[in-house]
This record gives sequence, C-alpha cells and structure tokens, in this order.
Amino acid sequence: MKKVRISLMTLVAFTLVISSCGGLKKMKDKAAEVKYEVKPSPVELHKGEVAVAITGKFPPKYFNKKAVMTLTPVLKYANGETAFVPTMIQGEGVEGNNKAIKYAEGGSFSYNDKIAYSADMMRSELVLRASIQVKKKVLELGEVKIADGVVTTPNLLAKTPKAIYVPDQFQRIILSTKEAEILYLINKADVRPAELKKDEIKAINDYIKSVKADPRKELKGLEISAYASPDGELDLNSKLAESRQKSATSYLEKEMKKNKVEKGTAEDFLSVVVTPEDWDGFKKLMEVSDIQDKDLILRVLSMYSDPIVREREIKNISKTYNEIADKILPALRRSKLIVKTNNIGYSDEEFISIINTNVDSLKTVEEYLYAAKLAQDNNKKVEVYKAAAVKFPADFRCNNNLGFTYIAMNQVADARAAFEAAKTIIDNDIVKNNLGACSLLEGDVVKAEEMFTAALGAGADVSYNLGIINVINANYTEAVNYFGASNEYNGALAKLLAGQLDAAKATIDGCNEDVAMVYYLKAVIGARQANLEYAWQNLRTAIGRDASLKEYAKKDVEFLKFFNDDTFKSIVQ
Repeated sequence: MKKVRISLMTLVAFTLVISSCGGLKKMKDKAAEVKYEVKPSPVELHKGEVAVAITGKFPPKYFNKKAVMTLTPVLKYANGETAFVPTMIQGEGVEGNNKAIKYAEGGSFSYNDKIAYSADMMRSELVLRASIQVKKKVLELGEVKIADGVVTTPNLLAKTPKAIYVPDQFQRIILSTKEAEILYLINKADVRPAELKKDEIKAINDYIKSVKADPRKELKGLEISAYASPDGELDLNSKLAESRQKSATSYLEKEMKKNKVEKGTAEDFLSVVVTPEDWDGFKKLMEVSDIQDKDLILRVLSMYSDPIVREREIKNISKTYNEIADKILPALRRSKLIVKTNNIGYSDEEFISIINTNVDSLKTVEEYLYAAKLAQDNNKKVEVYKAAAVKFPADFRCNNNLGFTYIAMNQVADARAAFEAAKTIIDNDIVKNNLGACSLLEGDVVKAEEMFTAALGAGADVSYNLGIINVINANYTEAVNYFGASNEYNGALAKLLAGQLDAAKATIDGCNEDVAMVYYLKAVIGARQANLEYAWQNLRTAIGRDASLKEYAKKDVEFLKFFNDDTFKSIVQ
C-alpha cells in the first residue's frame, strides 16, 4: 500500500508539471492574440528623451494562472539597442504585487517609461520581448515589433538665441547755436559801441568767424528776437521793438560780410520775432529777483491779463515800481541774437578710412559706435568696440556691442566676458538677456531661462529666446505664444510641434530666410499634410542648399510613409 501511495503522489506531481508546461506552450502558441498599442506611434523625441506609453490586452483563457510574464520594450537601431525598464505581469494564482490577469476573462495592462535619446536612435524600431515562467520553468516568447521610431523633429530647433545690440545715437549733422544780447537805452534802438565790446558779443563774432574757417561747419540761419519793456505806450513800444530788430539784424549781417561768411538761401534763413511788451521776460526776471514786493507783483500778473491794467496796478505800488524801473526794465530793452550752425560729421567713407588707419582719432562714443557698425569685418568691429571701451569706460554699450559681435563670431567665452564687463557698468535687462544667450549657447538651459525671465522688459528678442527655451522643454504651446506672430523659422517649428499645421505652414511660407532648414521644415509640413508636391519641391531645394540633409531625410521618420515612394527615393538617393 505504501508503494502505491508514493506512485500516486508522483503521478500527480508529474501531471502538474505536464499541465504547467502545456500552459506555457499554449501561451507561446497564442502570443499573436495579445494586442499591443503604442502612443504615439511612431514614438517621439521630446525634451531629450524617448518616452513610450504601451497598453496591452490579453484575450480570455490565455493567461496561465500560475505564470509570470516579463515584458521588456527595446528600441533597436543599426548600431545597437537600448532597453526600457522591464515590467512583470502575473496570473491570478500567483502571489505577488504585479499586475494580475484573470484566466477566464483576460485583461489589460499599461506601461510608461522613457530613455535618454542618442543620435543612433533616429531610425529604429520599438520591439517588445517577452518571457513566461512557471516556478523555475522559463519559456522565451521572442519579440514582436510594436512601433517605429523615433520622430526627432524637435531637434530641428535652431538653438541660436538673439543677443541685443544697443544702437548708437550718432547724428551726421548736429545743430549748434550761439546766443548774445544787445541792450538798449530807454526809448532808443541804436546799437551802442559799448555793447559791442561785451564778451558775449565778441564770442558770437568769433563763432561766425569759425564757420568760415571750418569746412565741417555750415551757417544754418539767424534768429533775431527784439523786445521792448512793458512800460509806456503800446504804439511806441511796437516801433521800438521793430527798430531794435532792424539794428540787430544789420549788425549781424555786417559781421558776416566782413568775415566773408555767406548767407544761406533758404526762406527761413533769417527769422525775426518782435515783442512790443515783454511780459514773459518781466515775469521770469521778477521770479528770480530780490524785490521786496515780488510776490504781490507776481499775483498781479496772474490776476490780470490786460497789459494796461497790469501796468497800472504795478505802478500803484509806487515804492516798488521805482525799484522795478532800476533793476528789471533795463534788461528787457534788448535784442537777442542767435546764430545757428550745422556741424557736419564724417561721411561713411571717412569713418571706414579712419577705423582702418587711426581709430583713436575718433572723438565721441557715438562716432565709435557708428564706425563699428559700418565695419563689415567682425574682427574690425571688435577692434573698434575695444578701443571705445577703453576711451569711454562708463558707457556700457561699448562692451555690450562687443559681446554682441563675439556672439556673431561664435566666440561665446569672449562674449560672456564682454557682457560681464557691461554688467559692472549697468545691470539692465539688455545685459541680462545677453548673458542668458551665453548660458543657452553653453548648454545651461536652466540658467538661460532664469536670465531671460528676468530680462523680459527688454522686449521681443527676449520673448523669442524664451520661445527657444520652451521648445527645448517640450512646452510647445507656450513656445508658440512667446514666438508671437513673426514669420520666423523657430516660430513655425513650434506651431508644427504644437499640432498647428496650417499655422505652421503660413508662418514658414512668410519666412524670408533663404536657408536650407527653412525648406526642410516646409517639406516636413508638406509630408504631414500629405501635400506631396509641396513636400518634394521643398525637400529638393533644402538638399540643394545643404547636401547633408539627404542622409538625414533618409532616416527621418517624418517621411516614414514615403520611404518606398519613387519620388522620395529619387530625391534622397
């Protein structure tokens, strides 16, 4: 009896093993009935990573109650493969914390993971490798392809931030003036010899002579303003002011003739203003005087606008009026002479000659900044900006524009040093943006975003730079908002990545940059819209401008549907 019992137990154990093995084989044989879905498909690159979202559905009476299945997504490419983290699924009879699938009903699972992207992954396949195990028995199910990969369109981003250049304020023609006054005796209009000996009259005469001597000066015009003091009859004052204007004009014209300075022919060369009663001048002199009843007199001026009433009320303050007659009124009996001259700066040709021979001969910071702008060679621009920074160390524009030039030369370390020097002079939004541009070019996206955010007051260029940051961070809708309505390459790319195909096409069609990547992006948009004539026309143009795009397009999953298309093959082969 004992031996029989042992034989029965052995038989049961053997039956269980056979049953288990048969269950594994059944799962392998029916593996094709398991359905997998990947979203998105093909898989995509975002933020430097390839993320997969997989769902699987097991049919009823498939999943062995005692089995544990291990699923490993793997991205396979020409030079190797990269596995995602495996996931385990178990039958309902297994004790464990994995997702359990019931035998009779079947069930489903979901899986999410991501891996760092490398360039080898651009043309790849996503496969799922599976194995099943019951106790110590393991059966490999092989692998099944579940998606293509990888859409790398975010990598088309032009990571070229906009640095901000601060323009010069150079004016080739600058108007300068020289003023002087001729004073007259009461009720007189003749120019007295004593007046002509005053320093201000000598100075205006010397100024007229300098026009003749300096080829960079041009007499622009004369302005004569003649006045009478606001006392006495209006008719008399009108005649006095008119006569004073004529005597002052006559004097200036004689000086010009004596110094052989030609008058201009413009209609407005000589302008004259005659003020019979100079109440404005009276008020200004009164405000700065020490006359005892100053406030009372100013109140009279504010209360009455009629000149006759004003004069009467002021004369009623008899003691003060005598003081006014001595201290205020004589200064109002005058003609003001203004000589206007155009100072003519260097021509563009002269500037170019100067920076090529003796840049240190430039005199003003505006001349340096303007001359640097004219230089067509970046090394020459650097030379001029450096010279300006030495000569005008308090003007941040010199170092800022030096840094801007270094950015254009792709000398990021030198650019940063120049912007840091500008920052020591003034830490404004322009400098913050430019330091952020350096950080982005150095690969420090976090620091770049911090600097750009702090610099938003500097305008549209900063918003554009934040658009780049948001594309890098896969915030495509936000990037669209930052790029705004301008027709630029990166703005079109952001719209494409945000799923706004029509808007992306409108933007890139409005872009006037005649470069290969503009046409390549047009080809991608055409492929997505199934507008093949548009796609192939622009792909040809892109490859014509940059032959390296031929190999890139061969692997670009954006064209996956057309890899066997004869037209596509003719373009890329």
